[in-house]
Amino acid sequence: MTGHEGSEGLTVAQMAEAAGVSAHTLRYYERAGLIRAVPRNGGNQRRYQPGDVEWVGFLLRLRETGMPVSRMREYASLRAQGDASLRARLELLVEHQERLRRQIAALQAHEQALAAKVRVYARLLDDHGGHEELGHE
Repeated sequence: MTGHEGSEGLTVAQMAEAAGVSAHTLRYYERAGLIRAVPRNGGNQRRYQPGDVEWVGFLLRLRETGMPVSRMREYASLRAQGDASLRARLELLVEHQERLRRQIAALQAHEQALAAKVRVYARLLDDHGGHEELGHE
């Protein structure tokens, strides 16, 4: 990459690689209103800015933690409003965090139940020498 290209920003391919997503995902996020309209160069090619990498990373974190796209869009809209939306953004993220914590607690309870069942089967196999066919449960 020449210095001139770097000053224009990242291409779709460079942005996708830097953010760890596909070009399709980037375009979808733009269409969905999660990424602001990406400026284009003279050749009508999208050019992302370095700060966009961090933003897409945060969007991915929201999505991977179960935030619906509609709520992500709401958050992106609030973010675009600047400091005037700080309280609303905080409230949205706190709500999501609380939901995530409930999900984590439920998953931990499920894991503990499965771990108990694994211990039961391990004991049964030990008691039977590991060679006998066990009934289904």
